[in-house]
Amino acid sequence: MNTDAIITVENLVKRYNGHTAVDGVSFEINRGEIFGLLGPNGAGKSTIISILCCLLEPTLGSVVIDGSDIRKNANNIKKIIGVVPQEISLYHTLTARENLVFYGKIYGLSGRALKTRVEALLDMVGLTERADDLLEGYSGGMKRRINIAAALLHEPRILYLDEPTTGVDPQSRRRIYDTIQDLNRQGMTVLLTTHQMEDAEKLCHRIAIVDKGKLIALDTQKGLLELVGESDLIHVQATEISPDPVELIKRMPDVQKVSLDEGNITIQLVRGRESLAGIIDILTSSGTRVESIYIKEPDLETLFLHLTGTSLRG
Repeated sequence: MNTDAIITVENLVKRYNGHTAVDGVSFEINRGEIFGLLGPNGAGKSTIISILCCLLEPTLGSVVIDGSDIRKNANNIKKIIGVVPQEISLYHTLTARENLVFYGKIYGLSGRALKTRVEALLDMVGLTERADDLLEGYSGGMKRRINIAAALLHEPRILYLDEPTTGVDPQSRRRIYDTIQDLNRQGMTVLLTTHQMEDAEKLCHRIAIVDKGKLIALDTQKGLLELVGESDLIHVQATEISPDPVELIKRMPDVQKVSLDEGNITIQLVRGRESLAGIIDILTSSGTRVESIYIKEPDLETLFLHLTGTSLRG
């Protein structure tokens, strides 16, 4: 038994009308860590978050959060978690301050305590100067920052973020990263879901890779990349691709995996630079029109292709 675990998920299963959205997933999240669920849209990440929020009942399996079972003590759990959903859950005809005051009252805050907490959170997300502007005039990134502030009003021990940087500008993305890291340094446990490689690479102490409802790998980023070894990724953007050159590339000695997705060929292989000329020759001699080609060093995208045989879908 891991005494450091604040969340323990064992053999979690969720089925909808015969469809298995989560299929036997198990993991533990330690107190004070940033834990990432990385996978494409439709992988089951949001379903897992919804179960951990006590919004969905699992079909099978168990979840214990800070000593409380989600089936028996949901009310206790809801008091210690903050949730930032994928969709913005704010009132766009209210100001940022009015939104936070409204949600603060729902959490039971009032008077000076509520005012002090709202001001502190506006400062934390960098929006004090825009606090009295209507949210309908905010950018997507600014709305998401206020959404994070709303989830923190009751000072939760655990923060869930479902795709926290989807649709945000680079400046807001950096601000969100800084906010998450600052909260974590103060001792907060963070669980985030993402299909963005950058989120997982920049933020997470450990990463669980999820695809088609299954957990297929879990480790630190360094540990996960060791599964790939010395592989490179070659990305080719092309038109008029026929099956024949793809099959020839698959048969090359150092090629490990090849995926084809709407005019993009992704090739995982050892010693990519040495094989690059041969790959270009195969493509061009078959009539394929190569528009761009580049090599990437091993990263989480390489790992996802290595484990699943497909590139990480958006």
